Amino acid sequence: MPSAGDSLIEDIEDMVSSSDPTPHERQAARKSIIPRSRRRKEQLNNEELQTDSLIPGTQKIWMKTWGCSHNSSDGEYMAGQLAASGYKMTDDPTEADLWVLNSCTVKNPAEDHFRNSIKKAQEQQKKVVVAGCVPQAQPRMDYLKGLSIIGVSVVEKKDGGKRLGGARLDLPKIRRNPLIEIISINTGCLNACTYCKTKHARGDLASYPIEELVERARQSFQEGVCEIWLTSEDTGAYGRDIGTDLPTLLWKLVEEIPEGAMLRLGMTNPPYILEHLEEMAKILNHPRVYAFLHVPVQSASDSVLMDMKREYCINDFKRVVDFLKERVPGITIATDIICGFPGETEEDFQETLDLVKCYRFPSLFINQFYPRPGTPAAKMEQVAAHVKKQRTKELSQLFHSYNPYDHKVGERQHVLVTEESFDAQYYVAHNKFYEQVLVPKRPEFKGKMIEVDIYEAGKHFMRGRPVDDGKLFTPSIAAPLQKGEVSGLVEKQNKDRHWRRVFFFL
Repeated sequence: MPSAGDSLIEDIEDMVSSSDPTPHERQAARKSIIPRSRRRKEQLNNEELQTDSLIPGTQKIWMKTWGCSHNSSDGEYMAGQLAASGYKMTDDPTEADLWVLNSCTVKNPAEDHFRNSIKKAQEQQKKVVVAGCVPQAQPRMDYLKGLSIIGVSVVEKKDGGKRLGGARLDLPKIRRNPLIEIISINTGCLNACTYCKTKHARGDLASYPIEELVERARQSFQEGVCEIWLTSEDTGAYGRDIGTDLPTLLWKLVEEIPEGAMLRLGMTNPPYILEHLEEMAKILNHPRVYAFLHVPVQSASDSVLMDMKREYCINDFKRVVDFLKERVPGITIATDIICGFPGETEEDFQETLDLVKCYRFPSLFINQFYPRPGTPAAKMEQVAAHVKKQRTKELSQLFHSYNPYDHKVGERQHVLVTEESFDAQYYVAHNKFYEQVLVPKRPEFKGKMIEVDIYEAGKHFMRGRPVDDGKLFTPSIAAPLQKGEVSGLVEKQNKDRHWRRVFFFL
C-alpha cells in the first residue's frame, strides 16, 4: 500500500483482478488453511522476532469516521469491502490489528481529532490506514508520512471516457444502522467557496445516473431498509453535468419507496434549488418524503457572502425559505452560519442575528471560523480571535433563547422509529417534518411507523407516548440485515465477480 509520499490509489476497484478468489471461495477454504507467519528481517531492540499473519480473516479492523453523511457512506462501503474480503470488523479499537481512520477536512477540530487518533494508534503500535478528505486534499502533511492512505476520488471508465467521482454504488457495504441507507447522488460541487477545503478533496461535480441510484434504492429496500438519506456536497446541483436535475431523480425514487418508509433529502445550496422551487415543494409534500431541507446560509450579509464566493445574496436565501414555508406547511429548514469570517463587521454580524430572530430556525449549525490551510480565506485579514468567540457565543445564546416545539405538545403524530438515543434510554423516531421524537424503548417499535401523543418538548426533541390502541406499521418489505452484516447487493448481481483484499498488512 502506498505511503503518503507516493501516488494515491484512485479507485479501490483498481486492486481487483479476475484471478482473485471470491469471499465464498475464501471462506470455504479457510478450514484447510494453516496460517503462515512471516519473520521480519530486522530484530528491534533485541526483542523477540514478531510475526504477522497474511491470511484474511485472522486480523481485526476498527474503523472511525468523522464528518458528513457522505463520509459516513464512504465508510460503510470501505467496511463492506473489508468484510467481503474476509476481515473481521470490530467495535473495540483495543483488540483491532488495524485502524482505518476516515477523515473530514471541513473544520480544524475534526482534523485535530483525526491527527490525535493517528498518534494514539501509533502509541498502541496499531497499523494505520488513513482515508477520506484530509489525505485526499493534503497527502503530504508531515503527520501522514509513512502511513497507508486512500483518498476519495475514483476514476471510472464510461463509454470510452472517464467519470470522476465516487465509487460504484453496487459495492458491498456494512450499514452503521441496518434500517438506514445513505446514498451519495453526486460528488464534488460547482462552487469555489473561499473557506472550503472539501472542494480540494471532492473536486468538481460528478453525478450518478438516475437508473443506478434507483437500483441502489430498490435493492436497499429489499434488504430491510425503511429510511433513505440522499447526500452529497450539494444535492441541488445534481444532474447538471449529465443533463438532468434533482426533481427528476426524486420523482423516480419516490416510485420505489414502500408505504411507511421515508426519504430524507440532504444539503442543498441556495443557487441551484431556486429554479426548482415549484417541483421541490410538491416533492416535499409527498407523504413518503420528509418535509425537511438543509439550506446553509453561512451569513446574512451580502458583503460577507461575496467574500465567501457563495454565488447568491441573502434575498435569494429568503426567497427559498419563504416559498417553501408557504407551499410546504410545517417544513423544517435547517441552516449553517459561520461566525467571524474574515472582514465580517459588527453590522454584518447584526444582519445575521436579525435573520435568526426572524426565522427562528429549529436546527442551526453554528461554526466559529477557522482558516483552512490552502484556502483563499486563510490569506484574508482575520477577525480577532476573541471577537469570533464572542460572536459565536452571542449567536448560540440567541438560538437557545427559543423553543421551536413547545406548540406541538398535545399533538398526535405518526413517527418512524429508526435509532437508539445516545443515553440508550429511548428509541429515536422522526415525524413528517424530521423532528426528533423520543419514544419508549420497546423492541417491537424498532423499524416501525407508530402513532404517539406528544407530551413534552425540549430544545432539540419531543417526547411521545404511544397511543394505546395504535397499530404498528412495518414499512420494511424484508427483514433488515443484522448489525455488522454485509449488504449482499454485489453477490446478488455479480456472483462471478472476484474481489482482492483492499487492505493488507506490510
